[in-house]
Amino acid sequence: MSRRPRAGVLLEALRTTARADPRGVTLAATLQLLGAAAGVAVVLASRLALGAVLDQDASAAALVPGLALLAVATAVSGAAGALQGQQQRVLGERVAQRVWRRLLEACASVELVRYESTAFVTRLERVTSNALTRPTAVATGALGSLGGVLGVVAMSVALLAIEPVLVPLLLLAGLPAVLVARRASRAEFAFATEATPGLRRRTYLRMLVSHRAFVTETRSFDAAPEILGRLAGEDAAHLARLRRQVGVRQRLNLLAAGASALGLAAALAVIVWLVDVGRIGLADAGAAAVAARLLAGQLSGVVRSLTGLVESAPFLRDLEDFLATCPPASPPGTPRELRTGLAVRDVTFTYENAGRPALDGVSIEVPAGAVVALVGENGSGKTTLAKIVSGLFAPSSGAVSWDGDALGMAELRASVSVVFQDFVRYQMTALDNIALSDTSAPPDRARAGDVAGRVGLDEALRRLPTGLDTPLGRELAEGSDLSGGQWQRIALARALYRDRDLVVLDEPSAALDPRAEHELFADVRRMLEGRAALLISHRWSSVRLADHIYVLDGGRVIEHGTHEDLVERGGRYAELYALQSAAYLGRPLGQTGSDH
Repeated sequence: MSRRPRAGVLLEALRTTARADPRGVTLAATLQLLGAAAGVAVVLASRLALGAVLDQDASAAALVPGLALLAVATAVSGAAGALQGQQQRVLGERVAQRVWRRLLEACASVELVRYESTAFVTRLERVTSNALTRPTAVATGALGSLGGVLGVVAMSVALLAIEPVLVPLLLLAGLPAVLVARRASRAEFAFATEATPGLRRRTYLRMLVSHRAFVTETRSFDAAPEILGRLAGEDAAHLARLRRQVGVRQRLNLLAAGASALGLAAALAVIVWLVDVGRIGLADAGAAAVAARLLAGQLSGVVRSLTGLVESAPFLRDLEDFLATCPPASPPGTPRELRTGLAVRDVTFTYENAGRPALDGVSIEVPAGAVVALVGENGSGKTTLAKIVSGLFAPSSGAVSWDGDALGMAELRASVSVVFQDFVRYQMTALDNIALSDTSAPPDRARAGDVAGRVGLDEALRRLPTGLDTPLGRELAEGSDLSGGQWQRIALARALYRDRDLVVLDEPSAALDPRAEHELFADVRRMLEGRAALLISHRWSSVRLADHIYVLDGGRVIEHGTHEDLVERGGRYAELYALQSAAYLGRPLGQTGSDH
């Protein structure tokens, strides 16, 4: 972590606050100033009222000015505090929205491969859980400090007019609390850093028992007691850490509170002594006691606000350092037509902390308008290669060329449409689910309906209550859910709606039954309408339609050719094809028959 100065981090947070809601900051500062002025008025009113009470020659009417001023000042002070509290709620929300936007924009610009790193994901979780609330705390603390400083200045002026010796005594009493705040900030950040991995595990275990995506399998295996037992262990470990941290904070808070109480007690003792020696009168003593109490309260407020600011500094530094590691958002690439074809040349790719490359010197070609298949066992590198072709991963070495020109990730990403096996089921309308792949223009209902028809969604859409306008999923609203196969067709429609010359299909029929898969691929070329396709599938009935097939094993291309060529060679493809054929046709392993 970079050692950016604490003051610089806090100033940046204050600038973020001011940019988020400049009018709100101005209004909050005005309310703080009004509150400080009201505090001075309370001291003045107390002196007037006490003077009238102690003056034996004064009439009852002499009490009216002091009491009236006291009532008005107290009301103004209370109203200013109440208004400021509500104003800070709005300000806090504006700041939180602005910081969230900054973080999400950074996440959108970071390379996808970084999400494969546990260290990156853990740090992102820590930033999300801790640092994102801190700018709001800084805004609140800064405004509280402003009001507190104004109050301290006002009360100090009032006390200086009565008895100057009281001011340094009370100010010194607040110094230990400021020193304690620095120690507390370091302890809090260390606690958050230590607790983040455990918090991630606890969140995951809770989801296994409570989230719709997991509860069916968890319930079917009666696994909830086991998961809850593991959660209890994580909870106990977190509670032990929390108790240690709370103990540290309680001791520090007691130290700060004790110093403040001693300072106030000393100031009140000095006031008694000043009255006893005749240096000040009773009215001045009463006003001094009120001012001393108010000054002590203002000092406590300043210390609390400064504690929040100082405590927030490490978290804000963590947030700023995280954002600094994310590249600025790059402009989107320009889609290209595929005239001759795409070529992957000697591409190597290695995941962070991996023992060996996921891809090692891979070369393939996807001619324009052709259907090319990638096959291989799990872990052979098929999906990694698909992500490189799609412009989602940058190869460690080698290049991807488009019509003979080497393209960067942004250009590739803009020119390719993709449907992955782990596609997203967006909790949005059916129209949004399809049209989200191309946001360059408003959703086109006719275009969405056309691609939905090409992938066989007509009947499913007709059955929805409001057709394309029906919300899908039940996470955010009481929408209509779809079967796994229908969701898969939604993902296919989304890929086609993007209307690119190359479509990457990663297990596009994984959720389809054999009949639906046959119907889909029997007319796949009509569905693609002349587009090139890179097809990844474990089902040889789908792969056979490809113009060319590449077989991957251990991150390398070990053979390639047409289906018939590869079966004739008797290599790995023929072996895998024979295994699957035997499963479907009931033949003994090793017999491929004459069905090529």
